[in-house]
Amino acid sequence: MSRVVVFDETGAPEVLQIVDEPVGDPGPGEVRIKVEAIGINRLDQMIRAGMSPRPIRLPHARLGIEATGTIDALGSGVEGWATGDAVIVTAVPDMDTNGTYAEHLVLPADRVVARPAGLDTTSAAALWVAYSTAYGALVEKAGMQPGDHVLITAASSGVGLAAIQVANQIGAIPLAVTRSATKEHTLLAAGAAAVIVTDRDDVVEATHRYTNGTGADIILDSVMGPGLADLANAAKRFSGRLITVGWLDPRPAPYPASPITMIRYMSFEHTLDPAAVHRITAFLTAGIRTGALRPIVDTVFTLDDIVAAHHYLEQGHHTGKIVATI
Repeated sequence: MSRVVVFDETGAPEVLQIVDEPVGDPGPGEVRIKVEAIGINRLDQMIRAGMSPRPIRLPHARLGIEATGTIDALGSGVEGWATGDAVIVTAVPDMDTNGTYAEHLVLPADRVVARPAGLDTTSAAALWVAYSTAYGALVEKAGMQPGDHVLITAASSGVGLAAIQVANQIGAIPLAVTRSATKEHTLLAAGAAAVIVTDRDDVVEATHRYTNGTGADIILDSVMGPGLADLANAAKRFSGRLITVGWLDPRPAPYPASPITMIRYMSFEHTLDPAAVHRITAFLTAGIRTGALRPIVDTVFTLDDIVAAHHYLEQGHHTGKIVATI
């Protein structure tokens, strides 16, 4: 049997429960993974709370889009993998029926990549979603170049910290935006060239000051909401790009009037594309090998404490990723 987190109704973290289910066998082209750790993401909270961007199947829905573990069984026709191989899950588009909050997962073999050498289990669980999002949005979609000024909102989040490191690996200049001055030192230590504190600074004015009046080449926004239109004024006129990767503020976001390019990034655009996954994997593996990329884990829970982990996620005080070990 395999322990699995499920929920029968949406609501507070207490709707999550752990049940025992039979361990499935992999079919043709599939692998079974013995999960060692999972990354806990804001999307998990939204789905659990009833704010899913798409319909989910209830009751007995599952959660989770991020995990690392080892392959413990191979389906027929699977090549290039062996039992015992350490892997990272790259995409779970059907998370409500096959989410990663479980002791075992059965997935198509092309939904996993090798875990980079030297990366411990908890760091591996914090790698893929944040870093593939940051890379996909900044490099693949926004075309980030060395020397670009990149303004990053919600900079202490997993995606925000990943974006700082990805920008530095490319040679761009990351400007971190955070609400509280208490996170300023952490963001500077993480590689931000400058930190803009919204409780203290005017984001548009500060961005123009740090860019010698030109504005940011790229804005990576995880917040959206009513502030999106004002945020767009921090971008370089005409050539600036504002790319949205999340929606921490669920309120309506008016379309900016500024003459910039708006891009909406959805991660499955790349994580379900084998060629893009190959590029992402190569970039992340190189960054881990050189030390340019280093996942930042805030707190580690266990699967038994998944309710407490979601309460902690909702508080929003963490810096980096929340991980649960199995």
